[in-house]
Amino acid sequence: MNRLSIVLLSAFAFLTPPNLAGAQDAFGNTADPKIALPGLTEYAPADSAADGAAVRRTVRMEAALTEAGEPLKYGLTWRIFHPTPGPDGKLPLLATSEGGSAEFEFEPGDYFLHVAFGRAGVTKKLTVPKDGPIEKQHIVMEAGGLMLNAVSGIDARIPVTQLRFNIYKAEEGIDGEQQLVVEDVKPNTIVRLNAGTYHIVSDYGSVNAVIRSDIRVEAGKLTEAVIQHRAAQLTLKLVAEAGGEAIADTAWSILTSGGDVVSESVGAFPTIVLAEGEYTAIARNKTKVYQRDFTVVAGRNEDVEVLLN
Repeated sequence: MNRLSIVLLSAFAFLTPPNLAGAQDAFGNTADPKIALPGLTEYAPADSAADGAAVRRTVRMEAALTEAGEPLKYGLTWRIFHPTPGPDGKLPLLATSEGGSAEFEFEPGDYFLHVAFGRAGVTKKLTVPKDGPIEKQHIVMEAGGLMLNAVSGIDARIPVTQLRFNIYKAEEGIDGEQQLVVEDVKPNTIVRLNAGTYHIVSDYGSVNAVIRSDIRVEAGKLTEAVIQHRAAQLTLKLVAEAGGEAIADTAWSILTSGGDVVSESVGAFPTIVLAEGEYTAIARNKTKVYQRDFTVVAGRNEDVEVLLN
């Protein structure tokens, strides 16, 4: 019943935008989901790390979206881990920093460095020598942004409260399931992601208007995507005559053309969103049952009246 349809509106480069004060400004309205560290999903809190008295060396770090991009000035989260797990099996977290470029003091040795920019993240091994020069750590994030919205039918705007997106990795995991990256993303929210292809699930309402699409995020660019839902919003009414006042205390069941129940509710005029197709509305009031067949046309929001007679 659902037909997949997606329109990619634009992909804006973050590298040299002419109308922005800085390339990073395009990331302004950004979702802030919890970060799952690649390869470092468990770690001990910072106070579990041992303090050393050895001479420390300064290491400076910066990160950019692409190889040719300018260093990011804000939005980064840096984490430094000891490479040896503690007694609990977790990597001790030694230090953190938030903002743009960072600077840390290290004892000579090996460490794990992780930098996150929204949901985009990079992990690398860092070796600090006892002497000699130490190069600035320049991390290439290979990250971009994704901003989602949707319409119903050709161009009917969908209320923000009725729309949500879940973002998954496109490839399946070892269990055959796609890994959830960010859930419950609101329209027009920029989500920062590693470059790659993602599987988007768009829900319009809470019944059966669901569209799935694969979208590619390019490094250094903001991809804006508008998903086209084949659905409409309906208001159910049990009336004595066409255009009459809705009768209260009515129980509703909506069946597909195949006889499957997709929605049940109680009220004088409940509102639901349905994917386009053929349905039957069944209204129960007191001891009487009434019904009507109707068709949902994408983007055409309307009342569905069931007559007492």
